[in-house]
Amino acid sequence: MSIVNARDRLILALDVPSADEADRLMSRVGEAIRFVKIGLELYTAAGPDIIRRAVARGTRVFLDLKFLDIEETVRRATARVAEMGVDFLTVHANRKALRAAVEGRGQTPDGARLRLLAVTVLTNFDAGDLRDMGIQWSVADLVAARAKLAAEMGCDGVVASGEEPAAIRPKVREGFLIVTPGIRPAGKSADDHARVTTPTQAIAAGADYLVVGRPIRDAADPRAAVEAIVTEMQATFDARSS
Repeated sequence: MSIVNARDRLILALDVPSADEADRLMSRVGEAIRFVKIGLELYTAAGPDIIRRAVARGTRVFLDLKFLDIEETVRRATARVAEMGVDFLTVHANRKALRAAVEGRGQTPDGARLRLLAVTVLTNFDAGDLRDMGIQWSVADLVAARAKLAAEMGCDGVVASGEEPAAIRPKVREGFLIVTPGIRPAGKSADDHARVTTPTQAIAAGADYLVVGRPIRDAADPRAAVEAIVTEMQATFDARSS
């Protein structure tokens, strides 16, 4: 029997513009989804209440706000997130921001639940984008370096594309999480992601959680789309653990 339940490792990105649309999507997928990502668009429209509503119905929450600010702001904001019962929070892989987030988590009794994920390189970036920012490293090398920094700062994992786990694993401790967005089932459009992988490719490479948005949100039958992805994920997790 597999030691991983794939349904617990699929995160639905609620990339919708309102709480009402989020509720409609959650109703369509029902109990097939146990974990959701709330990003900038939905959080801007609905605020902290959308988190409280998700937590109240027993859904785990990945708050993807990619914190990057002065230390005191990151520290205090992270503490507020921990108090809301969030499971995952993203912070840009900047040394001062990561340290502040770890400190903020530790300031609240609810912090033990919160897992801090460092954003390595956004999945719509490629080598040309890095050069535009004056960074001469390859994407894989930069991701690995930022993952190593995140582990040293006390973070629990990283957000990275499905192409990078092999570069990350040698740099981090056992149990360090890799959460992978930009997932597209075979034959689906990459949309605005530069580095996409299928569920099978990402898990085989070493991803622990997959974030899927448009392939579920835009499907004629979102619940059926979820079930197909979970089936593919489970088969790959089983193969990886055998």
